[in-house]
Amino acid sequence: MKQLFDTSSLKCSKIVTNTYSTSFSLGIKLFAPSVRPHIYAIYGFVRYADEIVDSFEGYNQKDLFQDFVEDYKKSLDRKISLNPIINAFQEVVHHYKLYTYADDFLKRMEADLYVTDYTTKEAYDNYIYGSADVVGLMCLRVFVNNDEEKFNQLKDSAKHLGSAFQKVNFLRDIKDDIELLGRSYFPNLSHNTLNNGNKKEIIADIDRDLEIAYKGIIQLPLESKLGVYIAYRYYLKLLKKLKKADSEKILSGRIRISNALKVFILTKSYIRYKLNFF
Repeated sequence: MKQLFDTSSLKCSKIVTNTYSTSFSLGIKLFAPSVRPHIYAIYGFVRYADEIVDSFEGYNQKDLFQDFVEDYKKSLDRKISLNPIINAFQEVVHHYKLYTYADDFLKRMEADLYVTDYTTKEAYDNYIYGSADVVGLMCLRVFVNNDEEKFNQLKDSAKHLGSAFQKVNFLRDIKDDIELLGRSYFPNLSHNTLNNGNKKEIIADIDRDLEIAYKGIIQLPLESKLGVYIAYRYYLKLLKKLKKADSEKILSGRIRISNALKVFILTKSYIRYKLNFF
């Protein structure tokens, strides 16, 4: 029965999520059961696409990525794929009409195979939109269950949340991006050098994103609000650690949130949520 294959495909997406991201895994577990599988499917797909262009050095990444995209496009016509990650995602794409968002995302991931330096704000903003904002919009379609009015009401906040998450990741991972991948995302870096001045500009931009995002989070349906709020609080804490660290420390190693602190954030956020202290 295909239902068994679809069920096993979703389990594979869940395994990918749990393997690659403890923070997102914690947040997804707090979604309603009706929401959870679809978000696992989205995360599994975008994670694998990102891994191909970021982590498969020593292999023909261009061919692997092209094969991945072609398999995805075939799955839209066939409504099935023998790749379980793609199979789970294509069902979500069809149900929530995510075609354009998925295409935009794949274009930005492909750019990582060719583009190494985003020297203008326009190029940077376009990359952020395609690599992060559209993921937020895909998740929002699931959260509001295709309610068009609610989606339009919250889509700006969802984009800013996606932007904030991606920019925090870029700042945290700047050492590896520059030294290992040869990439520079922030357009305000002089000769790919982070200093306390441009770090302050980057963080101010992220603060604005998070401020706008928060206004949308508190309006999300109950089925998804707590999970998104947990992820927001986690990134807020990570940003605070980046604020306190000088540029040299950020460039010398990856700033992390300990598992104990993640549990503390989850507990505190859950209490705030239950008491409606938003």
